Amino acid sequence: MSKIIGLTGGIGSGKTTVANMFLKLGVPIYIADVEAKKLMSRSKIIKRKLIKLFGEDAYLNDNLNKPFIAKKIFNSKELLEKMNAIVHPKVAAHFKQWVAKQTAPYVIKEAAILFENSSYLQCDAVVLVVANEEDRIQRVVKRDNASKQQVKSIIDNQWSDEKKIKLTQFVIHNNTLLNTRNQVERIHKKILATIC
Repeated sequence: MSKIIGLTGGIGSGKTTVANMFLKLGVPIYIADVEAKKLMSRSKIIKRKLIKLFGEDAYLNDNLNKPFIAKKIFNSKELLEKMNAIVHPKVAAHFKQWVAKQTAPYVIKEAAILFENSSYLQCDAVVLVVANEEDRIQRVVKRDNASKQQVKSIIDNQWSDEKKIKLTQFVIHNNTLLNTRNQVERIHKKILATIC
């Protein structure tokens, strides 16, 4: 069975960039947020529960109404927690099935809230991506066409880097692509050395 390495970081820290660097090194990657969105559209059970939670507007033409749900959970921590309680167990089960099919020495589970939902406890080690907060805000404003206030609100709802670092085996400081790539390669070698 492959070792499970968690990959996380606050919004805009560069998790996806780092995940792609590991992918280029041949490491299978599971991106929890992408899989969660797929399950929210595919699973009849999740669909039924989300409609019960958010109302009929949760889906438009049988597709997840992302802007509607984003607006709802943006203003309510309670709704966010209820939605996560519906979606996360299904994602966890899907991930387990996915890992069982992998043959690589280790796999990466990339998740924004790896610590917040305690799924880091199922990982053999965790890689945390950190970046300057101002850089993170700028990236997300540009990427998602969001306001600074919206991004800041998401950052404030996630654990601080300081809190995450205490539970992390590897930290990547994402400041330049070259530097980040070098850190990824070093960590990849260290992880392989502990397995082989």
